[in-house]
Amino acid sequence: MFTVNYQTNRISPVKTKTFSELGFTERKHLQEWLAHQPDALGEELLIIQKEFDGFDDTRERLDLLALDKDGNLVIIENKLDDSGRDVVWQALKYASYCASLTKAQIVEIYQQYLDRYEPVASEPELKAPQHAAARICEFLDAPDLDEVKLNLGNSQRLMLVAANFRKEVTSTALWLLGQGINIACFKITPYALGEQLLINIDQIIPTPEAKELMIGISAKEAEEKSAEVVLKNRHNVRRDYWEQLLDAFQKSSCQLYSNISPSKDHWLCAGSGVTGCPYSLIFNQKELRVELWFGRNSTEENKWLFDKVAEQKDSIERTFGAELEWLRLDDKKQSRVQYAVKLDGFNRDEWPAAINWHVEQMTKLEQAIKTPLQQAAQSLKLKDKG
Repeated sequence: MFTVNYQTNRISPVKTKTFSELGFTERKHLQEWLAHQPDALGEELLIIQKEFDGFDDTRERLDLLALDKDGNLVIIENKLDDSGRDVVWQALKYASYCASLTKAQIVEIYQQYLDRYEPVASEPELKAPQHAAARICEFLDAPDLDEVKLNLGNSQRLMLVAANFRKEVTSTALWLLGQGINIACFKITPYALGEQLLINIDQIIPTPEAKELMIGISAKEAEEKSAEVVLKNRHNVRRDYWEQLLDAFQKSSCQLYSNISPSKDHWLCAGSGVTGCPYSLIFNQKELRVELWFGRNSTEENKWLFDKVAEQKDSIERTFGAELEWLRLDDKKQSRVQYAVKLDGFNRDEWPAAINWHVEQMTKLEQAIKTPLQQAAQSLKLKDKG
């Protein structure tokens, strides 16, 4: 790493440091950095435990346990200035221990992590037993835990992080890749720039360019993930429901869904006339919802529009005829307004009632919020011009 001097048109090396001379430790520093910024490893990961020791008849602890976006467990082992010669063996042991973890056990492991490091009291609307499951569903973009597939087969992944890797470690890692074991090595290097400390993290095995070529999904895993009978059945159920619901909308006064086609997803969106703010029907196994999303590219615009519409909350709810849930979601880009009811959505005998509810509530929601939304959008345009 170099700095550039614009005046002299020269470059100068930034001084490389070691973690030991900086006084950093593996557990207190490196582990905490990655726990709070796991995407530093090049992808979205959900950390579900630190110092995990839930292995029968052993006292061993793996540094970080995570889930990736495919529901695979990721074992993350951290070393400081030297990887040591046994890090691969250590990670393989942990992967073998984790291979037998069930979905329920993984949810419980994550719940223990949240209870310790992110007390549920910060989110009182979620009961403790449901908290971890809800977070996992949100991370995996799944409507409910029943549809989540976790830790299938031999899908466990290994990530090794160190400032330097011994040749026996890199050689073994490359051989394991050739055998279909999903392993990655990340070299982390500290640099001193005046009083500032910089950290660079490079994936050295496999290189990002070669990753897709070197790591594939086995035929068994592909079958498990893409040909799940239960999931296919759910897709068919949703499509059947949407077809019947859209037919009912055609006969109603609400024209939002006149040109919308059925899908296999648990949601069905229709434009509101305001960019990035669709109306959405939600069809889950245990709940139905109608929603208005504030999902523009700009977080600031979403919050501004939400707040502007919320100024007319009392009037909107009077027109709607019930209290709505106003979810600003300050920690997310989007916001939404919703109304929900509990119902056994996958019971076809309940569909006439469900369809009537969806049509009635979406009709009322559009009538109640259409004008305030358009007014907010117009105010935003004037604000931007001003």
